Amino acid sequence: MFNQISYYPIFGYPFIIYLGIMAIILFLIAVSISTIFKGKIKSHFKTHRAIAIVSIVIALIHGLMGLLAYI
Repeated sequence: MFNQISYYPIFGYPFIIYLGIMAIILFLIAVSISTIFKGKIKSHFKTHRAIAIVSIVIALIHGLMGLLAYI
């Protein structure tokens, strides 16, 4: 069952690849958010924290789907 979900093709590539790419992009955004928005928004730490939490959740789902596909 997890194998079918993990390797479900979307535009010719498996779903798990899109989750990995999304996790990497969100991690990069979370890392660079304090330098980009330093003077523009006052709550850049709250934004950084929210994006970091979302990226960790997506990365955990990506990792679990990769592991559970072989069970």
